[in-house]
Amino acid sequence: MDCDKCGADAVTFAAYSGAHLCEDHFCRSVEKRVRRRVREDGLLDPEATPDDPDRWVIGLSGGKDSVVLASILDDTFGKDPRVEMLALTIHEGIEGYRDESVDACVELADDLDMRHEVVSYADEIGVEMDDVVEKDPENMAACAYCGVFRRDLLETYADEFGADKLLTGHNLDDEAQTALMNFLEGDVRQIAKHFDASLGPFDERGGATDAADDDADDDAPFIPRAKPLRDVPEKEVALYCHLRDIPAHMAECPHADEAYRGEIQRLLYDLEENHPGTRHSIMAGYEELAALAADRYRDDGEGPELRECAECGSVTSREVCRKCRLVAAIEAV
Repeated sequence: MDCDKCGADAVTFAAYSGAHLCEDHFCRSVEKRVRRRVREDGLLDPEATPDDPDRWVIGLSGGKDSVVLASILDDTFGKDPRVEMLALTIHEGIEGYRDESVDACVELADDLDMRHEVVSYADEIGVEMDDVVEKDPENMAACAYCGVFRRDLLETYADEFGADKLLTGHNLDDEAQTALMNFLEGDVRQIAKHFDASLGPFDERGGATDAADDDADDDAPFIPRAKPLRDVPEKEVALYCHLRDIPAHMAECPHADEAYRGEIQRLLYDLEENHPGTRHSIMAGYEELAALAADRYRDDGEGPELRECAECGSVTSREVCRKCRLVAAIEAV
């Protein structure tokens, strides 16, 4: 098959757009969509200067999504003095898995000459995921524990860095799954929070809270987030990573087990196969509805009173934050 743009051999066919693209035009397409999202979301503060740059923390796990995000952002803003970037890698303590992905992160950060920090659950929280899975005091999926701990460390180190934004590598499939899950759960207020947390353009957001994410802590405020990859399907991210020869760790976490999300994932695969463009349509409609919901619920005065966690000092609506409650439960076993 020939590329629709230049007639060279095509490396991919996007059923949702009907486009056959060669390696060069496919990679340009991915980069164009990421940069368009950056512009539309207003990721770069228009008032940023070399003396007072916009500071971004990139969550770099070593998987395909985060390494592609870091690479494209570095290519776009690496020499821009108005932007200061830090790649942050979190070691959860998963034997035979995380060490290899950390190696990929270190290699990429060296290639990009990007500042890179590695922090661990063991050093910062006093637990490792292998032990958490074995003990499981709350009878939860491993991802539920890990999500709380990971968000806490991302927030803590982004705050220490003085970050203005926290960027993650969520792709189109990830976001369409979350959108459908939120809709099926019927929680309109949660959809509103999702908009303010990570979907809306920065100049349209209200006070975002961490409760916009799964298993997050009690409406605690946090550093604004952005997801510049969210217009790119997961398979296209993987292909881009391969074609650009970006170091990545492709193995799946051995503790990954999100049953409900897995059902939604399979449902979307089937829908997309039979009705190309379903994921894009879901997100287009969801983001518009989320904006309306955010206008409705924002600053309605019904949120909980916030305070400092009695154990770690993080912001929470309870005396002790969810992270500290989980750590206490694990240590009690």
